Amino acid sequence: MVKNFTSQTQTRGEGHVVDLTPQVLEYVEQSGVRDGLASLFVPGSTAGLTTIEYEPGVVSDLQDCFDRLVPRGIDYAHERAWHDGNGHSHVRAALLGPSLVLPVSGGQPVLGTWQQVVLVDFDNKPRRRTWSLTMMGE
Repeated sequence: MVKNFTSQTQTRGEGHVVDLTPQVLEYVEQSGVRDGLASLFVPGSTAGLTTIEYEPGVVSDLQDCFDRLVPRGIDYAHERAWHDGNGHSHVRAALLGPSLVLPVSGGQPVLGTWQQVVLVDFDNKPRRRTWSLTMMGE
């Protein structure tokens, strides 16, 4: 069985981390899949998906990590070509990646006790992000 879901999430940009876990749980339940995989994807080149413990300290640490690894305000070839101020956003999103696959067992995504599914918007302005979840299994 394959079921597809699409959702939109408003973001603030600049590393905004959004907890998608409640919607993911709802879609997994609606799918009727008991055992299989949940594949998530965010289109676009300035956002990514991962899992973290969604609490203020870890969220801040993740944002700080990207600030250290891929700083704003340095010379990016993307800036020279497009002058849109988001060269760092593209590089950060490429490092994180646009997709995530979760195992599903007993009708629930297999997540750790303190593990949530998050979308990180690296762009330099707010966006309405579309993301999709495809359920595969029995």
